[in-house]
Order: sequence, then structure tokens, then C-alpha cells
Amino acid sequence: MDQSPDRDEDDQHKKGRRSVRADDNRDGTRRNRIRGHALPRLLRRLRIPRFSHRQRTESNHSTEPTNSTDGQFRYDSDKPDSPLTEEEKRKQSFIEALKATYKLDYDRVQPIPYIKDRLYCVDKVYVEGGYEFMNSGDLEGGGSWRRLESYRSVFSDPQIQSNRRILEGEPGYGKTTCTLQLAYDWCNRVEGSPLRDVEILILLRLRQLRGVRSIYRAIQVYLLNSDTRIKEADIGAIIKESQSVVVILDGYDEFPGRDSKRENDVQRILKLELFQNVQVILTTRYLPDYLAPTTKRIRLTGFDELARVEYIRKAVVGVDDVEGIHSIRQRLKANPVLEDLCQVPLIFVMFAHIANEKEDFQNFRSVTEFFRYMITCFHEHLRNKTYESNVRRYVIPEDDHAALDQLAFSAISKEHQQITWNRREMYDQLGEDMYDTYLAIGVLREEDVILDNPSRNIEVRFYHKLFCEWYAANHIVNILSDTDQSVSSNDVFRHVDPEDLQYVYRFACGLNPDVGNSIIQYLTRSREGADRFAVLCMLERSGDVDDILGTVRDMCSQTVTMKKDDTRLLQRSTVQLLDIAAGNSIHVSCLYLDECFSKFDVTNACIVLKSNFLLINLKTVKVLRVEESKADIEVTREELMGLLQTCEGLEEIRFEGAEIYLPLSIPPEMIPPELKNRNLRVYYKCGLEYLLSIDDGQWKIDDRFADLSSSVRLDNEDDRWIIQQLEMAAEAGIPISCLHLDGCLSKFDVTNACIVLKSGHRLTNPKNVKVLRVSGRIRETVSDSKGIEVTREELLGLCQTCEILKEIR
Repeated sequence: MDQSPDRDEDDQHKKGRRSVRADDNRDGTRRNRIRGHALPRLLRRLRIPRFSHRQRTESNHSTEPTNSTDGQFRYDSDKPDSPLTEEEKRKQSFIEALKATYKLDYDRVQPIPYIKDRLYCVDKVYVEGGYEFMNSGDLEGGGSWRRLESYRSVFSDPQIQSNRRILEGEPGYGKTTCTLQLAYDWCNRVEGSPLRDVEILILLRLRQLRGVRSIYRAIQVYLLNSDTRIKEADIGAIIKESQSVVVILDGYDEFPGRDSKRENDVQRILKLELFQNVQVILTTRYLPDYLAPTTKRIRLTGFDELARVEYIRKAVVGVDDVEGIHSIRQRLKANPVLEDLCQVPLIFVMFAHIANEKEDFQNFRSVTEFFRYMITCFHEHLRNKTYESNVRRYVIPEDDHAALDQLAFSAISKEHQQITWNRREMYDQLGEDMYDTYLAIGVLREEDVILDNPSRNIEVRFYHKLFCEWYAANHIVNILSDTDQSVSSNDVFRHVDPEDLQYVYRFACGLNPDVGNSIIQYLTRSREGADRFAVLCMLERSGDVDDILGTVRDMCSQTVTMKKDDTRLLQRSTVQLLDIAAGNSIHVSCLYLDECFSKFDVTNACIVLKSNFLLINLKTVKVLRVEESKADIEVTREELMGLLQTCEGLEEIRFEGAEIYLPLSIPPEMIPPELKNRNLRVYYKCGLEYLLSIDDGQWKIDDRFADLSSSVRLDNEDDRWIIQQLEMAAEAGIPISCLHLDGCLSKFDVTNACIVLKSGHRLTNPKNVKVLRVSGRIRETVSDSKGIEVTREELLGLCQTCEILKEIR
């Protein structure tokens, strides 16, 4: 464990006596030489602050961390050095023990479960996926998700400053890996990290705290080694007296006490009853029932194409291996059925490593085929290792896993799914050979768990939820294909929700086509809106897209609607339906995005939905309709042009709603020639309906809307859409009979020739206003901040700017 220069000096001070003595020079003269560590004591006597080597090279870092107003942690400078008190020694010992524990964890990241001898430091393989935060609304929703620049922004972004933050993500999206990277940053004081100057970082895996009600005992037992003589009371005192503390609680959805009626410290922390002044981050798949109102929400959105390439470069083939990077990317493109699955970082990581190592890597027609191949690779690697001398031979055949199938199905078919097992319990159910085999290939993992007594317990879980779903699907196939058992699909799937366990259904359909038929019939008759998901199950069942093309054509001949309130399963199924259509040149008559459009990602050439699903393959969509009436959606010129070019078969696109903001015009040079030859129609409806002229980039308006005879009123409400309507009317040369500024005028900006409203919005093009009416109180005195004062210059500028102005009141 590396120690700072200050620490080395203090240790030597304890071991040896400091002295100042006179030594002879080679020339016979005498000089005083300060030897050893007398210098710090001498500096203290002279009241001169001492700096360590690190402090000399990194200016403005001090020895006591404090919270600053911008949410970052700072150190107070030039605090005089003094001997450590017993409390300070105890804190130092505590911090060293934490760092030793975290180092063991972040130094053994295992990208592929079956290759246990290939471990990495997290910093060598960590690649950021997408991060977003909810910028408004309550904890249950109502706001919009905005992108964060980095995982470090979770701490540093001022928009989400709070002592309670939730980091959400589906299984395999990298929540735990992110916490390990944060631990690495803290232990190594990484430059630029917001944790660099944090005094204490507490990182606990909640799934390991079975029956533990005290957070201090959890820290003592799990994070401190047995040689550290620090009591629970000491831990509480250290945290209370420290200037900056961050607590990360990883995996609330796996916390054994999450549904406990007996209150525990984790619940108290989330409700802000404990650690009120400590920054706490909770990672989870879903929101707990009890949260402080000030809690901020952040979510992980998985790997996009850039993140995938970065991982291949960083952890698979090397930065300079352009050919290797291209090869793995091509293998993914050759397997479009895996596109959705490989947005999950954990799955893509396994895909990338296997694709790089296996020369016989094949193209897969279904997710079932890929997963079967991956399991075979696990077993094959284990068999290859047993050929070495003095290595245990495993006798369980690859297709002998009935006991594991039954155990997995029992886990997912309960009202409350089981995610961990006591080692003895699983060992007895599977038998020694099967247990050891699946532990060796990496499908199962063992973990230490703290019990509320002096002992530790070892529990077992699947490496990832998908593996549990795979073996559960095998058991379902065995049940439903057994003619001797009169078991119905209703009985089997009573507690198997496709919203949470979609791959159980898809795997079962792919493993046995006859069973797949009965599952598809069950879905279509028992679940509303299950037709799109049923298409995916059909694809798994046949393994041949040609068998389902007729169904896909029928569905795409009608309007395909995606709504904000659609379940994630329905949205995911619709995304894959569009992928199948695009891959087989099936026209989508109309795609209607109802309150679910977020933006167009120019870099990745895809539509991003509010749910963070990506619509990548849109080349066969003929009509695209985007409607938004609640959340502000702004589409830039670059985004609009990118969208029009990406949708190659698009004939018409319609933007509808008061909260969509499009560019007022498109410079002609930004419009590529191929767009001008496509007879493409772009409509924008926000009160009036506009049509974009592809030739000159200007908005035109239908003749029936050419006269705005009624008065247009602006007040202190957020009438941004009205402002945009006025701007577009000006661009189209439509006169405004009367513009009423009702108590919202701030001033006229003479320099920029625009009207400035109290909301901060600007009306930059009022040239087509015939009558301008301004309501509001006139400023009576210089100190009157609420009244309106219009100078001579402003009035003159206003009259000159409004070119057809006939009257102003």
C-alpha cells in the first residue's frame, strides 16, 4: 500500500531520534547539517509551515478537507504540523484499512466469468456508458432526463447537488463497476476526480448484509480486516468528526433487508434520518419506497457505439489494433439480433472477448443461439484446462443441468424472486459435482455475507440474471414438453412477468419450437398489446426471419405507435420490430412518437427516446410523426438535417406540439442535394402549420393561415412556443394584427434590436407587428424596481424595428 511522504516521515519520527549535529566537510571546515527529521520540528518552532513533497508539487492542497459551495471538496491550507493524537491515529488506521479492502476489489475485475486467471484493475477496463439525470419533476417522474458528461459529474454537476442520489440501472449496466472506479479514484487520488480530496469513502455491497441492522457494524466486519482494532463506536465518531465523507451503498434491489418491517440503518440513511450531512449514493434497479424528497435521480443508459469501440480498444485488442477493432465491430453488425442485447455492457464485454478469441465465431439467427454458444464456450474452456497435469477433472456433461434448471425456475417464479442461496443449501440441491462445475465455469459465484453474529456466511448467486433466466427457460421447456404432466402455460407463467423476465419467454421459444407455439398463444390471448413481443418470440422459435415477415408486414402496414407510458418491454419490442423491417426492406407506413421523443443523436445517427432506447434503423419509415405537449424539446439545425438524411425512405415528417422548438430557418448550404431531389415534406404545427421549403430552408405557411386577425397575447407564463410562432410568422412575412405584452415587458434592447421579456426570453423579429400593446405599471421613481421604464432611445428603436407598426399603446 503506497503511503504519502508525510506518512513516511511520521513513521520514521516514531522509530528514531531527530538530531542536529555538526559534521566535518571534506575541506576541513565545519557546518551544521540538519539530519533526519529535525527539519519539521525546527520549522514548527519558527512557525513556518512545512510542506510534503506532494504538497510542494500540487499547490493549494491542504491537510483538512472541507465542503465548498460548489459541491467540491477542498483542503484548508498551511495548517501547522503536529504530533498525531490518538483519535487521528485511529482515523488514519481506519482509512488505510478501507483502502486496502477496496484495492483487493478493484484489482480483480473479471470481464469473462470463466477465465478466472485473467483479472484486471478496474481503471484498465472501465469504459463509461451513458449517464443521465432527471432535471425536474418529483421522484416518481414528471421531469425530463438530461445527459451527464461523465460518471464524475454525479458528484460535480451543480444541477444534481444533494446529499442523497440514486444511481439506477438495469442488471449488467455497470452500476457496481462504476462504484469500483470511484473507489479507485479515491484510493489513488486521481487527478480531476471529485473524490480526490474526500477524507473518507465508505463502499458497501448491500446484498452481503443479511440481517445486519447497524451500518457501523457492517463497516467494521466487512471493510476492516481482523487486525484493525477499531470498534463500532470509533467508526461512528470518525465519520461524525470528518469534514468530508461519501457513502456508496451498492445494490439496493439485492439488499436482504429492503422489504423488512424492522427498520434498519439503510432505511434511515435513505430517509435522511442518519448521515444527514454525508453524501450518499445508492445504486439500484428500482426506487425504494422510502426516500428523502431532496433525492436526485441518475441512471445508466448502457453502451452506445462509441463506448463499444472504446472498450474494444482499451480492454480487448489494444489501442493500435485497427484491424482487430474492425473485426469485432463487423461481427456485431453481422448479428443484428444481438444489437439490443449488446447495449448491456456486461453482455457486450463477453461478446467482444469471445468474438476476439474464437476463430469459428458464427452468425446467430437468434438470441437463443448466441447464449447457447456462449455457454458452450464456458464449458469448453473448463475442459481445456482439465487436460493440464494435476488438474481436477469435472465429470458433469454440458447438457446435464436439470437440477440447476429447477433451482433457477423456482427462484424466478416466486412472487419475490430469489437472487442468492446459502452455499450449503445450493450444494445439497445440486450435488458436489454440479455445484463445483458451474462454480468453476463462472455461471455461479460465491460471496462472503455478514450475519448478525460474529461469524461470516458464504452465499451463492448467478453471475448475471440472464444466466438464471437461461436455466429457468430450460426447466419450462421440460415441463411444457412433458406429455405426462398436465401443466398449462397459465400455471407456469403465473409469476413470470415478461416485463422483467422477457428472455425466459424468448429462450423457451428458441429451445423448443413446439413449446414456443404454446407460449406465443398464451401471450397473445392473455396480455394486452403483446403482439409486438410475440413477434420476437416467433423469431426465437423459428430462428428464421423469413417465417415471420408476413406478420411484420401486416403490423408495419398500420401506424406503429410508441408512447411515453409504454412499458419498456413494449418499447424494446417495437425497436426490434423496426430493426427487422429495416433489415428486410419492409416499409413502415407511419411511425408515431407520442410524447416519447427526446432528441436526434447526430454522432450515432439515431433517434433517442425518453426511455433512452435508440431508434437506429429507420431507413424504411415513410411517415414520421413526432408530438410533444409537455416537456421542452429543441431540435437544432444539425439534428434536423441528420434526421432527414438518416431516414432514407422518409416522405413526410410532422412535428406537432407547443413544446417542440425547431430552427427558424436552415441555411441552404446545409441542405444536401439528395434531399432536394426526394420531394420530402417537413411540417411543423404549433398553433399554425408550417411547411419547410427544402430549396431555400425557409418555413412557408398555408394560405388558409395567412391572416392572424386575432390578438396575440404574451404574459409572464412561459410562452416560448408563442414567441417561436411569432418569429416564424415574421420569417414567413405574415403580419400580426396586434401583439399584447401583458405585464411581461422588461425592456427594448437597442443594441440587438429585440424585445426582452421578464422571463429572459427575447422576441428578436417583431418587424411584422401592426399594433403593439404594452400593459404594466410605469416606474415612478429611480428606486422602483417593479415598474417599466422606456427610454427615448428604446422607444425610437422599437418603432424603427417594427417596420409596419401603425400603433403602440
